[in-house]
Amino acid sequence: SSSEAHSHQSVDMATHSPQPTSKKVCIVGAGMAGLAAVRELRREGHAVTVLEQSHDVGGQWLYDPRTDDADPLGAAAPVRVHSSMYDSLRLMSPREAMGFSDFPFASRDGAGAGCDPRRFPGHREVYCYLKDFCDAFGLVDAIRLNTRAVRIALAPPCDVGSSLRWQVRAVQVEPESNKEVSYTEEVFDAVVVATGHYSQPKLPSIDGMEQWRRTQLHSHSYRTPGPFCGETVVVVGCGESGTDIAVELTGVAREVHLAARSMEVVSPGLSKAIARHDNLHLHLGVERLREDGAVVFADGSSAVADTVIYCTGYSYSFPFLETEGRVTVDDNRVDPLFEHVFPASPLAPSLSFVGIPIRVIAPWFFEGQARWVARVLSGRSELPTEAEMVRSVEAQRRAREAAGVPNKLAHDICGVEPHVSACMITALSVNNPSIDLNYKMGYIFARSST
Repeated sequence: SSSEAHSHQSVDMATHSPQPTSKKVCIVGAGMAGLAAVRELRREGHAVTVLEQSHDVGGQWLYDPRTDDADPLGAAAPVRVHSSMYDSLRLMSPREAMGFSDFPFASRDGAGAGCDPRRFPGHREVYCYLKDFCDAFGLVDAIRLNTRAVRIALAPPCDVGSSLRWQVRAVQVEPESNKEVSYTEEVFDAVVVATGHYSQPKLPSIDGMEQWRRTQLHSHSYRTPGPFCGETVVVVGCGESGTDIAVELTGVAREVHLAARSMEVVSPGLSKAIARHDNLHLHLGVERLREDGAVVFADGSSAVADTVIYCTGYSYSFPFLETEGRVTVDDNRVDPLFEHVFPASPLAPSLSFVGIPIRVIAPWFFEGQARWVARVLSGRSELPTEAEMVRSVEAQRRAREAAGVPNKLAHDICGVEPHVSACMITALSVNNPSIDLNYKMGYIFARSST
């Protein structure tokens, strides 16, 4: 077809492009997005250093049984425990959709007692896959573990017309105590932020929250159902984690009350679960928390609860990044980002973000974003002018506002940008592993290949 011809033509153009220039690049985070970034940047010839605050790679897929008992709501920023993974979490997508383009997420049938051959495996299988990916492409030597970015700011001189560089201050921490050991400072040509967006809890504003003296926590601090044995638990939010946790708690809790912001978000699977469990009750929102322990729901009903668990999502947070207001976060919109990657400002391309979008086929998307960043930094791809990027960001904002899309869904791809969603769904149905990556990735890979 003509689209396939255009796709292959763009790949040929990339093949005959000038010799790339090498940049010294700092990547923050060694989760799925960060590992995709280091692989693509190294392939393009860049010198890469990755800062990872945990003791191993994997990001959110590195399960941490610890929680912060002093801050169960995760109100502090940044949180002291990065992981938000609960022990029973399994993939919502099949493993075929969770592997990088040239490194399939295959079942590890002969890998010993720890393997999980299911098509929708548990979180440890994803962690093991990312470890294997790291080893297969020799990425370990680029990663500084137990190292947290403290401050990333423009290095002087910071003239807009000059080539921007970044001063990166990092601290090495002890794995168990999180105690700060030593600081380092280094200057880089570019910074790629790949810290994810599932660690800083987003809390609702509910009347009586501050006065309620019983247990309150965010799902960020939930690991296993055991501590809630015999309790009456209210779960606020019925997204993926809220539904998972509520259903899991029915096995140990006396009663579980699940509060949904709208009945429209109740999935058929949740409806079946409610029918199966006599101690699982669905309500419409939480009106207030009373000092006597009662949780009053929007439908007028109430329940005296021992614990309230807020499964209300997470916020984008970059406490280490100083951009003098050129990149901001407002109600989960990172602004202004051109195609969710580059700031529409003079900071591009020296500053970029990989892994911002939600509801995407993560490995493919991150890989495409990382390849685009790598080629722009090497000079083999060009960004539009700053004015053109600003116009594009504003046009996208107006289109979403006209469609009634709230700010908090600014980076929702599959739910809001159906042309990208359709491309991904089509790609999933094609079993040919040699399928052109432009076809798989839509506009991201189209950009990364030109």
